[in-house]
Amino acid sequence: MPVPAILFPADPLNPRRPDPHFAWEARLLRELGGEHHLVDHDALLAGHAEQAVRRVPQDRGPLWYRGWMLPSARYAGFATALAARGCALLTSPAGYATAHELPGWYDVFEGATPPSTWIPTAASAVPGPEELAAAAARLGGSGPAIVKDYVKSRKHEWHEACYIPELADLASVGRVVARFVELQGEFLTGGVVLRRYEEFERPADGPGGSSGDDSGEGSGGGSDDRSGRGSGRAVEARVWWLDGEPVLVGPHPDAPHHDVEPDLTGVRPLVRMLGCRFVTTDLASRADGSGWRVVEVGDGQVSDLPHGIDATGLLASLIAA
Repeated sequence: MPVPAILFPADPLNPRRPDPHFAWEARLLRELGGEHHLVDHDALLAGHAEQAVRRVPQDRGPLWYRGWMLPSARYAGFATALAARGCALLTSPAGYATAHELPGWYDVFEGATPPSTWIPTAASAVPGPEELAAAAARLGGSGPAIVKDYVKSRKHEWHEACYIPELADLASVGRVVARFVELQGEFLTGGVVLRRYEEFERPADGPGGSSGDDSGEGSGGGSDDRSGRGSGRAVEARVWWLDGEPVLVGPHPDAPHHDVEPDLTGVRPLVRMLGCRFVTTDLASRADGSGWRVVEVGDGQVSDLPHGIDATGLLASLIAA
């Protein structure tokens, strides 16, 4: 089987070069003897997948993607367009959706991640009071919670569109959810998720935060809702898994200078059970010292790397897969 190549987004201002955010990965890949090609991320988002992949060589064979987040439907179009050129993404559309969207991975990780429930809805459609009351009841009907969609939250609008202090206050639940849906607009993915808020360990050198949520950005996946009550970040680790084995462990990209040593004993069998080839797990340590929790699962292709980390082992593993 041919050695896999890696696809990166092209620089919108210079489409013959990688997007500046990923240029260092492309350089490192070349130093490792790997091969990369460029795709047009804007064209992918617009649904023009054939145009987006026109620079990928015909019959190139197996490919990984390392780039910006894509909606699951756009990723499926991406895979189809590459297949028409004799190429194959090593993460299938089904595998991408499983790791990328909370309902895809939640059942496997239930018990190891904050309790969650969701209401499927179209973009800009706010769930009704009865639906929200039923969702709150499924989380026990009281206590704090987080609002997000299947992929993202509005952590920077913490009090108005993310954090619910008390699920029993259904009027407050409705206000926060409505504001979240309004701000997400056309970018709302899948539906509205309510997720139990949990307190996580804070860094010793300053105000830290905690929460129990969600999927961040950078290149795309990872958690972004652990800024507990706006006070800062929790101590978090991001673990990169390939075929059920951890190939890179480091801090979360939003706090790249934290030293983290997560316990992966309970997470490893869950990652293997999920059955996705290339995923990330964001882990946070509970404030009460009772262990590490899975804050978020993400597709490894669209999960960002923390600044300054040595990604040699990760990229070497990908091209050897």
